[in-house]
Amino acid sequence: MKEIKRVSPVVIKSTPLKIEQRDNWEVVMEYSGEGDGPCLVDLSHRPRFDLQDSNLAAQKPFGMGIPETPGDCVLENGILANRMNGTQVSLYNLDGDGTAIMPDESGYTDVTESTLCVALIGKNVFSICEKLTALDFMDTQKKSPFLFQGPFSHVPCQIVTMNKEGENSGLILTCSRGYGRDMIDSIFHAGEEFGLKPAGEAMFTSWIKGL
Repeated sequence: MKEIKRVSPVVIKSTPLKIEQRDNWEVVMEYSGEGDGPCLVDLSHRPRFDLQDSNLAAQKPFGMGIPETPGDCVLENGILANRMNGTQVSLYNLDGDGTAIMPDESGYTDVTESTLCVALIGKNVFSICEKLTALDFMDTQKKSPFLFQGPFSHVPCQIVTMNKEGENSGLILTCSRGYGRDMIDSIFHAGEEFGLKPAGEAMFTSWIKGL
């Protein structure tokens, strides 16, 4: 039986230097001409799940505790848990192998292939974001990581500020995959004056380990 090829909704017009095949995804590890930031990394192949339950406090997805307050996030053992509301949490696998398996318990939905996921990392990323949304990713009252749910380039998104500190600044953004082409075009257009470039997964892995 022929295996199904998984295709990212993120299309980047740049030359890959290194590619890996992973769980039927083609993952770019490095692009030609990568700079020292800011950069955009496609993470759409990384497993992502939604968990809904009326008693989230009793749930321990991947053995981790769930943040109690909507908007709060926890990064533990490569899994990012984002509290969305009273009954829902989103879970991103940010570990390098990208092979987290959805738990067998009820309440989980695999949203990997129905959404896009990108990271914006490096200096000036929040200056780029200011051109696309009114959300304040530098909010001094919030401790990273934290979640915003709102419009980004007029598209409903989940955006997690991972770090607010200078050249190590960065965020992770997800939205419906149907907005993929327009979302990526708008981000690169906004980032042109700041030298925004695409980068491979190796760049993200190095960055996330430093947080």
